Amino acid sequence: MAAAFDASAYGRSIADIYDATARDLPTEATVERLFRLAGGGPVLEFGIGTGRLALPLAARGLTVAGVDGSPEMVAELRRKPGGDRIPVAVGDFSVTRVEGRFALVALTTNTIFALPSQDAQVGCFRNAAAHLEPGGRFVVEAWVPDLSGFARGPALRLLSLSEEAVTAEAARLAPATQMMYTTRVRMTDEGLRLLPANHRYAWPAELDLMGRLAGMTLESRWADWEGAPFGDDSRAHVSVYRLTGET
Repeated sequence: MAAAFDASAYGRSIADIYDATARDLPTEATVERLFRLAGGGPVLEFGIGTGRLALPLAARGLTVAGVDGSPEMVAELRRKPGGDRIPVAVGDFSVTRVEGRFALVALTTNTIFALPSQDAQVGCFRNAAAHLEPGGRFVVEAWVPDLSGFARGPALRLLSLSEEAVTAEAARLAPATQMMYTTRVRMTDEGLRLLPANHRYAWPAELDLMGRLAGMTLESRWADWEGAPFGDDSRAHVSVYRLTGET
């Protein structure tokens, strides 16, 4: 029997070093795209974490709120200037509700795959739709599954290499359940850290169906936050779903 899903587990292992691991993410391009998609309206971020996106969005004048499963990640957000002014509900973002309706709900950095099952991911889309104003948008960023690296079993790959840190990832697949079990190994002069994370991966077409079940339709899809065209060779996608009616 599978262990119960613990929405707080990821943050317990990484909260204190998350910002260091996220330095290479396209934060400026992501913030710019989300700002434009919000159209001046309020934003709700699922998986708000340490505020990498929420704080600059708030600094640009948007009203921002969040949901996150990890008290430790939220504590890091609270320590930053302006972090105490962003309302955050601690809980599973596939079911946790906050007050108000929003022009935009954002779920970035592959976090949709942190939910452990298709049912939970469908619930996340429905939860996003329940928070949206009529015509509002739900933005999902995720990688496109590529199983070719697992043809011979578990895989090990180098993610980043610098004079300050080396990060590698060991992973194995369970294709029948679309699960990927991973542990990242981060090595610095302070020592070695193990960062476990499991992913229930899904292809873009499956996510599109989840959107339809929640009363949303695909409005746009790009290969990255800069708006590069999405095509056969794209390894990631930024997908924008628009609420078509009341849910």
